[in-house]
Amino acid sequence: MAYFVTSDGVHLHFTDQGTGTPILCLAGLTRSGVDFDYVAPHLNGFRVITMDYRGRGRSDWADPATYSIEREGRDALELLDHLGLDQAAILGTSRGGLIAMALAATAKKRLLGVALNDIGPVLTQDGIDGILAYLGKQPSAKTFDDMVAARKAMLMGFDDVPDARWHQEVRNQFRQTPQGLTLSYDPKLRDAVLANIEDAAGDIWPFFDAMDGLPLALIRGVGSNILALDTAQAMAQRRPDMIWAEVPGRGHVPFLDEAESLTALHQWLETLP
Repeated sequence: MAYFVTSDGVHLHFTDQGTGTPILCLAGLTRSGVDFDYVAPHLNGFRVITMDYRGRGRSDWADPATYSIEREGRDALELLDHLGLDQAAILGTSRGGLIAMALAATAKKRLLGVALNDIGPVLTQDGIDGILAYLGKQPSAKTFDDMVAARKAMLMGFDDVPDARWHQEVRNQFRQTPQGLTLSYDPKLRDAVLANIEDAAGDIWPFFDAMDGLPLALIRGVGSNILALDTAQAMAQRRPDMIWAEVPGRGHVPFLDEAESLTALHQWLETLP
């Protein structure tokens, strides 16, 4: 397993596979780089890099005050520095897309392009409330089978997902202990999110507009409870050149190996410098 040390001394896990134009994959709020295992086999000819944020996956837990988009964006740039890369494209799922927009506003010269997975400059209140309902709370499920059943009942907008995929999902997000399942991330992430919730609800449109001139793609689950259709339409109005895919049978977030997702991603990859 590969690690690098951030400027504030935190060991972060990353993967680096393939050759070609580098694609830095940034996961959702509580997630890790394994989320991109589904799409990675479809990115032949590109250098696919993933990073586990501080406090998530196989990375060190850190001061919860550093669980912020600003610090995580700096971590991403430090990973690029560690790898000797001046630039990379970013494939950002949810939180990862917010980080990409922030980097476009603060370090645009480091970006080759951005693909957003079910995220935009406006988050629905229902979606935020849904995140806070589970964030940082230990699961009541005792086994992976129990959690699969719970997730299938809880998640909205998902159709025709094989049980094998749900089992993989819960194994990616939880750890089995003798006492039952436990979170695969620092529960204090909840404190950090609550402390920054007002900033998250602020005007993010300037960060979206900062991506002007960069190849841009948007993938949205038709049943998303985070990214409303009218927000996606407004994004397309501001960026008529944005590649946009609506993925049926998916909520927040698409797995990225759906036919619609792959078509959009391949179109986006063709536009990268």
